Amino acid sequence: MTRFLITATLGALIVIPSAAPAFAQMPNPYGAPIQADAAKRVAAAALAEARKNNWTMAVAIVDPAGDLVYFEKIDGTQAASVPIAMDKARSAARFKRPTKALQDALAAGGDGLRMLALQGAVPVEGGVPLLSDGKIVGAVGLSGGTSQQDGQCATAGSAALK
Repeated sequence: MTRFLITATLGALIVIPSAAPAFAQMPNPYGAPIQADAAKRVAAAALAEARKNNWTMAVAIVDPAGDLVYFEKIDGTQAASVPIAMDKARSAARFKRPTKALQDALAAGGDGLRMLALQGAVPVEGGVPLLSDGKIVGAVGLSGGTSQQDGQCATAGSAALK
């Protein structure tokens, strides 16, 4: 049993660093953290898209480190969507890529399965980095609908920053 644990641990240490090529990060550098007023605009645009489609969702805006800047949810949103929205935003900020890229890497199988070993990686669409002047200032995460619906609303929110 001990030999198995050592082998499994060593295997995981080798796999984790090699997962990065499976899905390339955005080349954008990190910038100054998103300000509260801008975060509220992003959230408002994301939730407007949700309301337009009669979806109940939670939205989280984080800074480049993945720390929460702003959160809001539509009444009636399932309780599980609160931490999921925050996790999607955090993942998008820290990994410098939309969570859809992680989802696609996982769905491709093979080397993409290695991504499951990455702490904090959320392989579910709905998290999008936020850019200002070409720099990542944070990320938006949504939860409450299907992955595609969450991604649609996150994209609408990110567009409000431009």
